[in-house]
Amino acid sequence: MTDYTTLIDAETWVFIRETDAWYPPDAVGLTVEEQRAVYNRMCRAFHRGYPDGVTATDLTIDSGGHALPLRRYTRAGGSAAAAVLYFHGGGFVVGGLESHDDVCAEICGATGFDVISVDYRLAPEHRHPAAFDDAAAAFDWLSRDTQLPLVLAGDSAGGNLAAAVAHAARGRDRAAVGQVLIYPGLGGPMDRGSWITHAEAPMLSVRDILFYRDIRAGAKPTDGDPTAAPLQDTDFSGLPPTAIFTAECDPLSSDGELYRDRIVAAGGRARWTEERGLVHGYLRARRTVSRARDSFARIVEAIGEMGRADR
Repeated sequence: MTDYTTLIDAETWVFIRETDAWYPPDAVGLTVEEQRAVYNRMCRAFHRGYPDGVTATDLTIDSGGHALPLRRYTRAGGSAAAAVLYFHGGGFVVGGLESHDDVCAEICGATGFDVISVDYRLAPEHRHPAAFDDAAAAFDWLSRDTQLPLVLAGDSAGGNLAAAVAHAARGRDRAAVGQVLIYPGLGGPMDRGSWITHAEAPMLSVRDILFYRDIRAGAKPTDGDPTAAPLQDTDFSGLPPTAIFTAECDPLSSDGELYRDRIVAAGGRARWTEERGLVHGYLRARRTVSRARDSFARIVEAIGEMGRADR
């Protein structure tokens, strides 16, 4: 059994306990409505505000006949060099424009890029492929709306969507110039690596992952469907430069390593960083935990590099 008392430092334990106080480990036993309520309260409690000069504007676009809400973040004082399409985490069940509002604002403030957050449809009201369809519609809209280089980014479930869009959009005239994935769930094999050693990790367990996966898919099988699980694609060529950041104490970490390996084996550019002693969801700890702060700086740097690579 993994000894988390030695892997996780005191700062991170404070963050874990604070998170548990808002969103307890047994939250999967709540109804979906109750989960969303406690998750939203937690996100409000962790909200850190906007950097100076960053403003946000809400808008809607059409996604297959329904209105898809977006939020665009801009920084005053100059023209953006790139646009970032950001997909929030939350297991495809919780989260939205508010849950990652300050994260997107900080990415905008640090890079100067426009950041567009996507309020994709959630399960169980909208099963797969609804979230992917919204993500793809947002990418298609943004590719028409701006001539800026497009960077895909997202955390957890949002990392899954970013990668799925990268796979679907490759080869187009307006493909992404890069993707930055933060502790993504990519549908890798569950019988090896971190799936075993960190099956009972704080903040996210394999039981939690299976719960959210089943809600997303319902009775519909997703085997071999890269729009649901990018690691189940059979072709990893032609993908944009990729940076993957995972937490050491997270069942999903091996997905990041395997995704890196498959892109590189197909002749692409990818790097994987496993952040020592961190846990799933550590973006919310970027102001209070040194390791999370350092990782967020690396994430922002990677997004900046992707957006400016062709300039």
